[in-house]
Amino acid sequence: MGALKPYIQSEDARTQADFYLQALGGKLMSVSTHGELMGAENEFKDKVMHMCIEVAGENYIFLADAIEPVGSGAAVALSISYASQDEAREAFEKLAESGHIKHPIETQPFGLYYGELTDRFGIRWMITAG
Repeated sequence: MGALKPYIQSEDARTQADFYLQALGGKLMSVSTHGELMGAENEFKDKVMHMCIEVAGENYIFLADAIEPVGSGAAVALSISYASQDEAREAFEKLAESGHIKHPIETQPFGLYYGELTDRFGIRWMITAG
């Protein structure tokens, strides 16, 4: 069996991680730079090579500062399901700050409490409640 762990290449991993921690709750698990892990002594030495954050319970997202320009993450969406509509709405509203709402969070015709948005970093999120 494997474990799927989203890994985001970011223009600014520290800022993006802080945003997710504020929006979703959680904690910084680890952060390492190119200088720490690889002994880099160049322009990349202070860039994040590997960062792990825990969000919304026991969900982990990995981030790194991109070495090359990155595009929007529109082809992939991160989905979080909450036990209550209040929790889902709170996370949705925080993630939507300075982002773009595709589907407002509400009970959909198919019966699921669901919302979809793209955050200010270009990452798509699907938020649901049971």
